[in-house]
Order: sequence, then structure tokens, then C-alpha cells
Amino acid sequence: MKKITKATYLKWYEDMLFWRKFEDKLAQVYIQQKVRGFLHLYNGQEAILAGALHVMDLSKDKMITAYRNHVQPIGMGVDPRKVMAELYGKKTGTSMGMGGSMHIFSKEHRFYGGHGIVGGQIPLGAGLAFADKYFKRDAVTLTFLGDGAARQGSLHETFTMAVKWNLPVVFCVENNGYAMGTSVARTSKSLDIWKLGLGYDMPCGPVDAMDPEKVAEALDEAIVRARKGEGPTFLELKTYRYRGHSMSDAQQYRTKEEVAEYQKIDPITTVKDIIIKNKYATDKEIKEIDKRVKDLVTECEKFAEDSEFPEIQTMYDVVYEQKDYPFLPHKL
Repeated sequence: MKKITKATYLKWYEDMLFWRKFEDKLAQVYIQQKVRGFLHLYNGQEAILAGALHVMDLSKDKMITAYRNHVQPIGMGVDPRKVMAELYGKKTGTSMGMGGSMHIFSKEHRFYGGHGIVGGQIPLGAGLAFADKYFKRDAVTLTFLGDGAARQGSLHETFTMAVKWNLPVVFCVENNGYAMGTSVARTSKSLDIWKLGLGYDMPCGPVDAMDPEKVAEALDEAIVRARKGEGPTFLELKTYRYRGHSMSDAQQYRTKEEVAEYQKIDPITTVKDIIIKNKYATDKEIKEIDKRVKDLVTECEKFAEDSEFPEIQTMYDVVYEQKDYPFLPHKL
């Protein structure tokens, strides 16, 4: 695994803080009705992405996830201004404003969504890995899913094929404790989701996903195995989300005390504490990072605000590949 250094921790802190503040800004503008529809925020789960990016080869590896998907493409290299513009529904967005919150996508940066269908990305992730194996591209696909999606039949069908065909894929369930508002304990006798991999003879295990270093270690082992042609891995990344399932979630299924307990192990605070303890940065340097983050969020917001909405015709132009598609409403 690539060595974890002072520079790593400083990057983790700045990246995770930006992702958190980016999502906080989206929550703010959502209340102002500048962002519409569904909005699922990543607050609390940042250590997963930070650890994953440290061990991925961003020149060839791929990532696919569910609808809590705003900051992953940013980590993969997508311009954050375009991500925010997409959420605003503006034509400068990643999908010209047509995808919205749940469907961020960037083929250029090997980020394949953003999927609103629960569990829909699981077989697609295996499909990406199959293509890489078929064309001998030496790439690995990280397929993320929520604990609720682990109950989908598509997961089991995909696991069967992935282990049978030795696909270079790492399945990562981000277990934040609740599938919308339903706890794991209410949906399964076993609380250890990772054990699902045992039935397929797939390497599997739990990971403390509030710690980016532990995430990096576990994912590095899985990625190396996949790249060697030794097949898939299933990891249960145990994390927590500080906000509701979506902005419309009243969070009546958990107490404020429970959230407060998990905030004591906030990954951003933990990383900052390590930086201070090891004297990786002075107070002044940390404040400079905080200012850069704040300024970049402001820049993203301004870019989205100043951008124009797409023309109505764009809806037809981006949906149909066939230019003379005969069944458009204005042609009937």
C-alpha cells in the first residue's frame, strides 16, 4: 500500500472538510429551494472515500455507487463546480442539469453513478469489472451500496457471477446503521452484513469506516487481490451518517444522544487531532486550509447560481441517440 504520511493526513483533512462543507451548503440551498427533488448527504461517511482514493489507481480504476453520490465524483477528479451546477439543474452541470442529485456521472473520470434504484448499481459494477477482465485492462471497480441494498436479490445474483467468473470488483456496503429509517436489526437476525460473502466463498470482513487509514488498508488488500486475478471481495464498511436519509427525513427512528455519541468519533475531527498531535501543521496552516475550503465552496455556489438553465429541447437531445427519432411529441 502507498505509504500514509504527513501529506496524506493533510490531504485527507482538506478533502473531507471540503466534502462536508459542500454537502452543508447543498442542505442550505435546498431549504431555499434552489436545489429540488431528493437530496441525500454524505456527512459522517467521508473516511470511506478518503481511504478508497488513497489506494485506487485513478488512471484506470472505476467507482460506482447509489444515490448518496455528490462527493465521490469530486474525489475522482470531477470539477466540484459542475457537480453543484448539476444539483441546481443548470446546463453547466455534469449531465447538463438532466441528472440531478441522484445521478451524477462522469465517464471521463471513471465514475459511473449515481443510481436512484436501490441496489441497481450492484450488477452494473460487476458488469464494469467483467468488461475490464474481458479486455485485459488491469482495472478494478469499487462498487458501493447501502445496508438496505444488501437485501436486494440483485446482490445475490451478482455475487454468484462475480465469484464464478473471478471478476476484479470490490463490493463495499456502507453500513450507516439505517436503510432509510429501518435499522439493520429490524431486517436481519445477523447484524454482520459482511457474512453474506461467506455463502459464496468470497473473501469478506468488517472495517471500521470512521477511520480512513483502516479503510485504506482493507481496500488495498482487496484491490491487490482483484488486480492479481483472484476475484472479488465483500467489505462491510461500518460508518454513520449525521444527517437524515434525505432532507425530507424527520429522523424519528433515532435519538439525538445516539448521533452525539457518533459525533465523538467524527472522521474529520479525528484526522485533525492526529495532525495536531503529530505537529503536521500549525494552527495558522490549519486555518489556511479551512479558508481554502470555504472559498472553494463559495466559488461552487456562485458558479451554479450564475449558470443558465438548459433549453427544453435539450431533454430530447440527451435522451435519444438516434437523431431522427420519430416518436418525439413534437413529431407525432
